[in-house]
Amino acid sequence: MDDPELAAIRAKKLERLLNAASAPKPTASTWSGPIALSDATFPVEVRKPGAILVDFWAEWCGPCHRVAPVLEEVARARADRLRLGKMNVDENPATPSRFGITSIPTMLLFKDGKLVDGIVGAVPKAEIEALLDRWA
Repeated sequence: MDDPELAAIRAKKLERLLNAASAPKPTASTWSGPIALSDATFPVEVRKPGAILVDFWAEWCGPCHRVAPVLEEVARARADRLRLGKMNVDENPATPSRFGITSIPTMLLFKDGKLVDGIVGAVPKAEIEALLDRWA
């Protein structure tokens, strides 16, 4: 014979598991785009759980504009496990200086608040995906 209290606990646990499984997860169709970062918001966003690829760019930078749609495409496809942040280095000089960024575009990958990898330059999509495959 089953204990009624134990049965109630099992039922509650099963209900929680089913609700968690049916909760919508981020997908390419729910991706809201890149996160605009500033020197003030950068530490908060980078410390959030999971992976964030930060694109350091400037308005005048041609290669930055060429790689931007590629980054968005890659981030949209990985929306369930990657966020994309963009930081304009002209408007936010402190953070790029802190990381020693002297060339743009530079993309730095942070995972659970830690810098884990990066790429400098407008590289092909395959190189960006290879970096992300290692970490995110």
